[in-house]
Amino acid sequence: MISPLWFICCIIPYVSSFNAEERKLSSHFVLVGEPIAISCQIAKIPTLHSDYNLTWSRNGSDTPITTETHSRIHQQDNVLWFIPATLEDSGLYECNIRNSDSSDKEYIQLHVFKNNDGLCFNGETMYKQKVFMSIGGKITCPNLEYFNDENDTVPEIQWHKECKPGLLQDNRFLSSKGDIYLIINNVTVHDKGNYTCQTTYTYMGIQHNVSRTIYVDVEEGPKKTPPVFVYPKNHSIEVELGSHVIMDCNISSSISALNPYWQVNGEDVNVFDNTYEEQIYEKPSQGGGFIIGTRFNISKVKSKDYSHKFFCRVFHPYGEAVAYILLKRPAPNIQGYLIGGLVSLVFVIVAAVFVYKLLKIDIVLWYRNSCHPFLSKKVSDGKIYDAYVLYPKNRVSCLYSPDIFALKILPEVLERQCGYNLFIFGRDDLPGQAVVNVADEKINQSRRVIIVLVPESSCYSVLEDTSEQQLAVYDALIRDGIKVILIELDKIKDYTNMPESIKYIKQKHGAIKWKGDFTERSHSASTKFWKNVRYQMPPRQTVSPSELLLLPTAFNSPHTITLER
Repeated sequence: MISPLWFICCIIPYVSSFNAEERKLSSHFVLVGEPIAISCQIAKIPTLHSDYNLTWSRNGSDTPITTETHSRIHQQDNVLWFIPATLEDSGLYECNIRNSDSSDKEYIQLHVFKNNDGLCFNGETMYKQKVFMSIGGKITCPNLEYFNDENDTVPEIQWHKECKPGLLQDNRFLSSKGDIYLIINNVTVHDKGNYTCQTTYTYMGIQHNVSRTIYVDVEEGPKKTPPVFVYPKNHSIEVELGSHVIMDCNISSSISALNPYWQVNGEDVNVFDNTYEEQIYEKPSQGGGFIIGTRFNISKVKSKDYSHKFFCRVFHPYGEAVAYILLKRPAPNIQGYLIGGLVSLVFVIVAAVFVYKLLKIDIVLWYRNSCHPFLSKKVSDGKIYDAYVLYPKNRVSCLYSPDIFALKILPEVLERQCGYNLFIFGRDDLPGQAVVNVADEKINQSRRVIIVLVPESSCYSVLEDTSEQQLAVYDALIRDGIKVILIELDKIKDYTNMPESIKYIKQKHGAIKWKGDFTERSHSASTKFWKNVRYQMPPRQTVSPSELLLLPTAFNSPHTITLER
């Protein structure tokens, strides 16, 4: 048997309400001897205040109708009851609503009629409905909402066609107890005609008959086109975990009374999760037909919701239609990650550059001590000395003694503590050797040239433009490209009287300023000044502890010089 949810019903009252120019007027019909309940429609206006006062009265009378429920005509809540109606009750009735702000009225025309002679209905007081051939139909016994029993259901309804009983003996017709519908399967043109539904209503212990007559017209059925899913369309959507989601299933159909529903994991959505809320709705389509939908609400998306497809299903006269939607976790925001990664990378680079600028010397020295001996290739550059030391020779007493610095302090730190091999003229040369020849040979055998400077005001003798200096600068700057390290024993504010070569080196490479003292106490290679000197020196050659003891210094060199203070 075809489900009643497939059928269409159109209820069209034979008599309709109409509006007068200055008052609201509607008509109601009731068979004499039957009860009728008339509601005041303006009381259902949503904007109406809850503190209103509603009264019923017969037109032309100033006396409100009683609210005494034992009276045949009485008001109960907003409804006017006639139990039962008599022919004298026909007339105009007035519903008055008043509140603190305004008042309003509605007029109702009541017609109490008799059935036509020999019939169970009056041909002028019928409702009109229609069904479609080949598909099936459903007709409704209208306006019974006020006639429920104590179980809030309509008592059993008896159906007659053309006032003849036994309609339900035909298997094509079906009506269940408490159901206001009559189902007609396989409708034919012969099913056209007048149908009467009858039930009972008990009030104050007295049972009253209630009847309605419907004229049913039979029309050709709609084209056999299955419903079309407007949404979903077998696709997926991205939703956040824990978010609120409303799932709509919209179906375009040429017939109404379809019943779409959602399923997931083979069961109804509210069985799958009792927190889901589902509702069905229907509205006319602009292009004709209907938009039928079902909606369910996921108040909070859970992890399990990502594991299943949500199916919207609908049964119709031509079969079943199904569409699904799949919830997916949102794809990572790559752009956000890229921007964040780029910003982080820039920050890291800036921080690394800042740290390197701040700790560059310590990093380089650490690398030389820790990694350079293992990573550097042991290829000889043919050099014997790490630095050739050039300093001004004292002729008079100086505040800053270059002899003490060059012959005692410099060897103590660079040779003894750091393992460098220095050539200091006046300490490592042999007596009688020509200055130019020695300087030329030893500078060529050195990786750096250290030039010690003193301020002009602190010592009579500054670094003169001697042949030794000229040769050292020539070798350093022109021939071999040897790096020159300038050391100021005190800040030299004015280089005006300095040789041009010294000016050039100062401008290009700068100078390291000495801030220590000239006492004979031990000087540490870990101070800032000596770190700067070591940074500009070449990486120290790997030597064994025994070789380190054999390196010449100011204290164990065979050319030890006694310095006067």
